[in-house]
Amino acid sequence: MKITQITVFQVNLPLEHPYWLSGGRLKFEVLDATLVKIETDEGVTGWGEGTPWGHTYVPAHGPGIRAGIETMAPFILGLDPRRVLDVERAMDLALPGHLYAKSPIDMACWDIAGQAAGLPIADLMGGGSRTPKPIASSVGAKTVEETRTVMDRYRARGYVAHSVKIGGDVTRDIARIRDVEAHRPEHEIILYDVNRGWTRQEALRVMRATEDLHVMFEQPCETLDDIAAIRPLHSAPVSVDETLVTLQDGARIARDGLAEVFGIKLNRVGGLTKAARLRDIALAHGIDLFVMATGGSVLADTEALHLAATIPDHNIKAVWACQDMLTVDIAGGRGPRNIDGHLHLPDAPGLGVHPDLAALGSPVGIYT
Repeated sequence: MKITQITVFQVNLPLEHPYWLSGGRLKFEVLDATLVKIETDEGVTGWGEGTPWGHTYVPAHGPGIRAGIETMAPFILGLDPRRVLDVERAMDLALPGHLYAKSPIDMACWDIAGQAAGLPIADLMGGGSRTPKPIASSVGAKTVEETRTVMDRYRARGYVAHSVKIGGDVTRDIARIRDVEAHRPEHEIILYDVNRGWTRQEALRVMRATEDLHVMFEQPCETLDDIAAIRPLHSAPVSVDETLVTLQDGARIARDGLAEVFGIKLNRVGGLTKAARLRDIALAHGIDLFVMATGGSVLADTEALHLAATIPDHNIKAVWACQDMLTVDIAGGRGPRNIDGHLHLPDAPGLGVHPDLAALGSPVGIYT
């Protein structure tokens, strides 16, 4: 089997509500999605998606994905997509770095490999737990009252896990955490996500002021060096995601005890092939996991669900799904959808969901 054509589509995905990152620093209203269709000489077609969370969140943006694919395409064409390691190496040689641009290619190759084997991706990867995975909401940086409103809206949809954005003002952050905890049902999973928004002293002030609540913080500071510097000075569990990009990052975090949770964002780390290695580092060191798409449609959510299904049920805390935040659906209702706040792994071979071509418009690139 050989890759004969790569077709690239660009789609805007409007958000249902404007979204602010921690501290209100950045506002997003629409996501720039790149959909990739890989065709083979045996008639098997795979789909991938890369949707960064805006252009200014981290070093990743939609136009960069499409430029990266244009650069890598001549090195990928003619390869067997089922040999995902060969494709990975070809991409890494053709374009060092730029992991976010490689993720949709990797995803489409796993889709093809699963279809060729007659297995869902998660089963092909050796996992495939059918336990429904709780979906984590994403509650943008807001006032105490607005936070309650948004969380209640997600609870009405069955959500039992929440990522609450904080950061920017120590007094306000402490008040929001205490208010959320005061109204928190006992069974809920809550992660307070700072999005790198605190300085070291701000992080320590909030984390120490809330020690009695035993809450968990995600990405409290800008760098791993910052997190390491304050690590001995507080007792709160820490999750890392924005500074978890490469295998070397994962090895350092695990070795130096910088975090108790990995938040693996598939587009950021370069796709399923590279994410599986980070998963294994985490499990080998007793580190729990959240698995997330960086953003995007049900295709990206489904990819995250497949990786989550390869993690023991005890170690996977939740998956984040962006689909409930969007006003458009490019898959016509197909694929895993929210059922009582959970996603269920599809039994179809490969990814288990493909987009509706009519929703994608004309291609922006075709490589043969």
